[in-house]
Amino acid sequence: MGITRNFNPYIIFVVSIVSLAGLLFGYDTAVISGAEQSVQKYLVDSLNLGSFIHGFTVSSALIGCIIGGAISGLFADLIGRKKILIVAAILFTLSAIGSAYPEAIFFTKDEPSLPLLVMFNIYRIIGGVGVGIGSAIAPVYIGEMTPRSSRGKFVALYSVAIGLGTLIVYIVNLVIASSSPESWLDDIGWRYMFASELVPALLFFIFLFFVPETPRHLVMKNNSNKAEYVLKQIFSNSKEALNTLKDIKESSIGIKRDKLFAYGKFVIFLGVAIAIFQQLLGINIIMYYAPRVFETMGAEGVASFFQTVIVGVINVVFMSLSLLFIDKSGRKPLLIWGSTICAISLLLVATLSYMDIYGLTTLIGILVFIAAFQMTWGSVTWPLVSEIFPNSIRGKAVSLATGLHWTANLTVSTTFPYLNNLMGSVSFAIYGIFSIISLFFIWKLVPEAKGQTLESLESLWNKRRVL
Repeated sequence: MGITRNFNPYIIFVVSIVSLAGLLFGYDTAVISGAEQSVQKYLVDSLNLGSFIHGFTVSSALIGCIIGGAISGLFADLIGRKKILIVAAILFTLSAIGSAYPEAIFFTKDEPSLPLLVMFNIYRIIGGVGVGIGSAIAPVYIGEMTPRSSRGKFVALYSVAIGLGTLIVYIVNLVIASSSPESWLDDIGWRYMFASELVPALLFFIFLFFVPETPRHLVMKNNSNKAEYVLKQIFSNSKEALNTLKDIKESSIGIKRDKLFAYGKFVIFLGVAIAIFQQLLGINIIMYYAPRVFETMGAEGVASFFQTVIVGVINVVFMSLSLLFIDKSGRKPLLIWGSTICAISLLLVATLSYMDIYGLTTLIGILVFIAAFQMTWGSVTWPLVSEIFPNSIRGKAVSLATGLHWTANLTVSTTFPYLNNLMGSVSFAIYGIFSIISLFFIWKLVPEAKGQTLESLESLWNKRRVL
């Protein structure tokens, strides 16, 4: 069952580097959870702005995610998967510096103003563009660099890296929050949280220069010789490498059938809906607002940060467990089970909240939801989205799916502070209902991608084409 059974160390090395995009995805989107209350005091409350502006500030990076997802496919096809990931690494670096010290160049520290709030959000949006690019292109890169037998595992490693990035930043936030009084956290500590992202961002930038372009993109650019060389690095069997190259050349990637709806609207609808449902289940209301959510359940101060670290540990553990099942059980069964358990957990939390029952039972309900989500939707969504689209439209289709994925994320996370003020944890019932809808959607409409080559999936859509 081991990953190394089908692959040499080279492919593990390449996938590990590109998976740093996932780590930065988790890091950049979750870092706000530790800083959001300090940012609220400094840039929102001091200007007498309301909960909607606070929710927008917490979620503003998602505007960048939408932009990054929307442009990623076009630029990935024009300049290559590798080069657009390098651009993402640069954007992560700029965002880390600017979010930590938004007063740089134009403003004065400790003089909050509406233009300073705008500048802070601009820096967060820049990082979001990096996340959007990485979330769309890194799974595509990994999917195009790995054979069908364990493609799901390796793309799922990207999802595990997201959980690992989230855990790391939760620990960093805990260390910073527990090292000094709350007044220091509100003044300086939150800046350290954002600045800490510089380390993984710079490592990602440097290591990307040691990975190749994907064979499928090289074939698109009529560079078959280099594509053959890369394939021979991936496969220990030269015959298998040459057969794969032949399949790539014979696929629609070389037939110039590159309009978005070349294979009909149904496949686009499926891929986009899968990406959107992942957000409608509500996972990021926990990722972005974890300390605040746990405070409403009785945890205070550093204790809420500690419980957030527990969330991070669960993320990584259950995302890692998904590696044992994604290529064995398949994508579809995992998503069905995930939707079922998420629905039960979320509706339980909402019911307990309605009855004013908080404490251990509610905490367990949330943790079960997180575990079920990360083992299924959290790990399976990106592998499935990256492989479900045909070769010739994959870049554009994944971009569309990613952009709408982040639009759903922005909607959910921006509206949560308002819903939380209005309904408290009863608002979890909304995400529980979406979990039920997603269950029937996956069960009735989504095909299984386990064990199929990217080219054979393309043939499936040829047969089922809807004009």
